[in-house]
Amino acid sequence: MKKKIVSMLLTSAMVVGLAACGGASSTESGVTNGQSSGQEGSGESAQAESSGERQTITWSVIDVNAGVNAVGDYADEIIQQIEDYCGADLDIIWYANDALSEKNSLALTSPSTMPQIMSWGGTVTGDVVSAAKNGAFVDLNNYIWDSEKYPYLSQLSKEVAANLTVNGQLIALPRTRVVGRYGLSYRQDWAQKLGVELPENATPDDVYKMLYAFTYDDPDGNGVDDTIGMEMTLYTGPFDIIQTWFGCGNGWQEVDGKLMPVWTTDEYFEAVEYIKKLYDDGLMPADFYSRPTDSWSNGCKTGENGVFIDVLDSGKRIWQYFEADETYTASVVNPDEPATMNLYGAVNGHTLATAGYNGFFTLSATTLDTEEKIEAALTLLDRLCSPEMLTLTQYGLEGINYEYDTDGYIVDLDAETEDQAAVELANNYKGLNQLLTFLPSSESSTGAIPIATNKFNEAQDAAYAAALPYAELNPALSYLVGSDTYSQVGADLDEQVTAARTQYICGSISLEEFKNTLDSIRSQGYDTIIEEVNAQR
Repeated sequence: MKKKIVSMLLTSAMVVGLAACGGASSTESGVTNGQSSGQEGSGESAQAESSGERQTITWSVIDVNAGVNAVGDYADEIIQQIEDYCGADLDIIWYANDALSEKNSLALTSPSTMPQIMSWGGTVTGDVVSAAKNGAFVDLNNYIWDSEKYPYLSQLSKEVAANLTVNGQLIALPRTRVVGRYGLSYRQDWAQKLGVELPENATPDDVYKMLYAFTYDDPDGNGVDDTIGMEMTLYTGPFDIIQTWFGCGNGWQEVDGKLMPVWTTDEYFEAVEYIKKLYDDGLMPADFYSRPTDSWSNGCKTGENGVFIDVLDSGKRIWQYFEADETYTASVVNPDEPATMNLYGAVNGHTLATAGYNGFFTLSATTLDTEEKIEAALTLLDRLCSPEMLTLTQYGLEGINYEYDTDGYIVDLDAETEDQAAVELANNYKGLNQLLTFLPSSESSTGAIPIATNKFNEAQDAAYAAALPYAELNPALSYLVGSDTYSQVGADLDEQVTAARTQYICGSISLEEFKNTLDSIRSQGYDTIIEEVNAQR
């Protein structure tokens, strides 16, 4: 078992980065679009207005669609509208998601040919920090806080900006995400049938009772022992959420005035013992460490389990699956009604917060070598945050991809993905959402588009809002960016901590071996990281 666990965990860091956005396997390609049509209007950039010359911006963009990005009869028209509105011509290079890190590393070795805007996944890593210290990126502090030039970018949260700052320089713009996004969702009809619905301020014990009942009390009523409490895969993010329930924080915690990794605290070991009990009592899959993440939510959808711990919008999608015509799932309480999910959120007054972003854009200091080019790139990024561009890049063309109903809400004409014609229509703008920062926030960006709400989205938004006051931020995130040792070995040491935790939970190492491993990780560089983090405060 130990060998299997170690083997499976070697890919855990990649899984964390890919879990939310999926993978792709297309080859790299470049797309250069036509010149301006010369139309007047709000699309003329500040640079274009002053010199009359429109800049061409090269941009490496993440391909999550296996090469099917902005293709079709209307694709050129959509790109042209973006260029005219934002005042710059686009030269897009699509990088497959699973090759993004390699492509960006190669780009950094050739500064004179780096894409002017570069897309990155996840949060800032050591290679980005090293490149920033070598002057690879434009210091955005010198530009984006000008609210007249950049009305959207200038509203960037100072807390998120701190997480993208190296040596006092703001090196990137984030792709913003909801902060209170993580939590617990559960099968409401199962809980109602068994009398284990979570109270308003649920404790870890309340969750344990629910998981136990979902495993051993026949929640689907079929008389067969075929259910289990919660879903788990080799992606162990849910364990990080559960840890917060015990008060140990998110990644790091302040202890006696000093920031320390959570795995140095008593609360962490209390949480790990709780998770181990869930495993030992059979309330999660015994082989979770070998289960792929791409089918993660299938357990809840097919009735194998009833609790899903991760982003709350995944709980929403499971609920939508229950009500969809082709996958309709009847409630075990009332067969005439569909099954439901409760997007519960925080437990014991705690849940995990996101970093406030997932992915970011850097601007090359070598290929954006004039003020005019820098301002053109930033104007492009800013104007893409407007309601017009948010709609165009995510919904396509009015009258072709969508229309407005009598109440002024968007009606998606190509949302039926089973219809080939609809698929081809959607392909015209597919992938262009990867150009968006969603500034000033993902919530405001969503609210800027007139979309009729429904019970699923209302429940999701309510769950986000309810989780936000209890979402634990990582207090060391901005300092880790400034730690030389963390940039060199931090990711590897974090992976070792995660692997050791899984080994202990599964019983392949003892508690003493687990603690000894953590001590060894401290001696391998984490004590230095702790010193470097606290020296910056």
